[in-house]
Amino acid sequence: MKMKQVFFLFCLITVSLVQAQRSQVIGFVDSDVILAKMPEYRAAQKDLDDIGAKFQAEAQKMQTVFEQMQRDFVAEEILLTLDQIRQKKETLGKKEAEVMAFREEKFGPLGALYSERSRLIKPLQDKVYEAIQSVAKKEGYAFIFDKSGGALMLYADQKFDKTLEVMEALGISTEDMPNAIPSPVKPNTQNRGQSTNPLLVPPPSNEKDN
Repeated sequence: MKMKQVFFLFCLITVSLVQAQRSQVIGFVDSDVILAKMPEYRAAQKDLDDIGAKFQAEAQKMQTVFEQMQRDFVAEEILLTLDQIRQKKETLGKKEAEVMAFREEKFGPLGALYSERSRLIKPLQDKVYEAIQSVAKKEGYAFIFDKSGGALMLYADQKFDKTLEVMEALGISTEDMPNAIPSPVKPNTQNRGQSTNPLLVPPPSNEKDN
C-alpha cells in the first residue's frame, strides 16, 4: 500500500471517529429535582406516607399487645403449673409470629406498601421517563443518564444538564430554578454498587424503628 493510500485511509478513519464522537452526545437529568417539582408526585408521596403510617400504627398496636402479654406472663409465671406455663409460651409464640407476619405482609419486599408505591408512584416515574426520551430524541442525544441515580459522576458540565428541558416537556414551571453553572460533582463512594435511582421502584423502607 502506497503512502498516499495510507494517509488517505488514516484521514478517513480520523474523520469517521470525529463524526462518531459528535453523534454520541451525552446529557443528564436530575430526576430528584423533576419529581420534587411535580404536584401530582408530592400528592402521591403524601398518600403513600399516610398508608405507611397507618400500617405502622397497626403494627405498633399489635406489638404493644404482645409485650403486655409477655409482662403478664413473667408476673404470674411463679403461680402457674408446668402445663399452664407451656400453654402460655405457646400463646406468646403464636402472637409473636402474628406480629412478624403482619410486618412482612405490609412492609416486606412484596408487601402491601410496595404494591401501593407501584400503584401511586410508578405511573409518574413512567411519565418522567417518557419526557426524557422525548427530549433526547428531539435534541439528538445518544445518551441521557440520571444524575441522582447510582452512576458515579466525577464531573458534570451543566451545559449538558437536560433537567429543565424535561421539566418543560412535563409542563412544570422552571421560573424558580437557579441558573446552572459548570461545577465538579463529588463522587458518592458510599453508594457504590447500590441503585438509588428514583426512577426505579425499590423495596419500601418506610417502616420506622420501634
